[in-house]
Amino acid sequence: MKAARFAQGLALLLIAAIMLVACGTQTPAAPAAPTAPAAPAAIDWNTITSAAEGGGMEALIAAAQAEGELNVIALPDDWCNYGTMISTFSEKYGIKVNSINPEAGSADELQAVRDNRENKGPQAPDVLDVGPAFGPLAKDEGLLSPYKVMTWDTIDGLKDPDGYYYTDYNGVMVFEVNLDVIQDVPQDWADLLDPKYEGEVALAGDPRASNQAAQTVYAAALANGGSLDNIEPGLEFFKALNANGNLLPLIANTGSIAKGETPITFQWNYLALANAESFNGNPPLEIIYPASVNWGGFYLQAISAYAPHPAAARLWQEFLYSDEGHTIWMQGYCAPARLADMVERGVVPDDLKAKLPDPAIISSAVVPNADQLSAARELIKTQWDSVVGLDIK
Repeated sequence: MKAARFAQGLALLLIAAIMLVACGTQTPAAPAAPTAPAAPAAIDWNTITSAAEGGGMEALIAAAQAEGELNVIALPDDWCNYGTMISTFSEKYGIKVNSINPEAGSADELQAVRDNRENKGPQAPDVLDVGPAFGPLAKDEGLLSPYKVMTWDTIDGLKDPDGYYYTDYNGVMVFEVNLDVIQDVPQDWADLLDPKYEGEVALAGDPRASNQAAQTVYAAALANGGSLDNIEPGLEFFKALNANGNLLPLIANTGSIAKGETPITFQWNYLALANAESFNGNPPLEIIYPASVNWGGFYLQAISAYAPHPAAARLWQEFLYSDEGHTIWMQGYCAPARLADMVERGVVPDDLKAKLPDPAIISSAVVPNADQLSAARELIKTQWDSVVGLDIK
């Protein structure tokens, strides 16, 4: 009996062991979930040097619209028709444009970039429009980001080979005279020293900070025996103008010209022509191209290396250098950098051609090179106070 029970118990143990082995077998691991494809790396538009590099114009427009804003600086509405330029760009792309200090000079623009390196707010410029001496200066200081617009090859004038800055528009220096105040209109630089113009001559900026004002001093140098490498006669001319009581300590603008507060103003011709159009005879203006020197000047576009809206900054440049943007500049009497290309292609309306000064005036103008302008700017900045001694505000 014991043997039978033993055999029965052994059989039961064997069955249990078999079941335990079966139950203890590990269940195969579930297959791992498929790995999601990596998201494409976000584009750092501050490093993009052309629209193609960023994926084309559609990608640039989408990125700029996602940023939603653009900060510009030193762009008065009546300067080269920038008021229309800004509103057209804003409406076309749905991007808000913040205009910082419209009356600022080129030096102020660079200082704004320096002061706002870490600031992404509305006081940090995205783009710059500066005098030719300030482009190389800003590049050397690391304040600019290179970018070449799609129309790069058709831009005439000064262009940094890597795209850090490039010519935008050109003009020549004139006297803008309010005829309600001035009856005997000066025709040349020497005439301005006459005592009858006491308290009636004004610069359109501070020569220590403004490209336009500094170039006025430079032009005066050539009109008074100086040269592109000798601008001291220009400082001496303004010293005499100040000593005679003729030079006002005021920065002339459209409002002061219209009111007769600055009746004789040194001005780029496109600004004077725009004023004449907007005043429509009230007051009447006369624009004088001085006989002794035909002085030419241009400005440069650039993008801040610290732009808070780098895609919008690049889209702004594409717009400026498109046919549409250039046409808006021409409506403001400015001769844009791609004018020759547009004329050759027959896309400049006749009415706009008539608004621009005689091409011979532009082509025959004396225009210093970048090194000469930089040297002149530094000399004027450091010697204006000691030689001329008038604080222009």
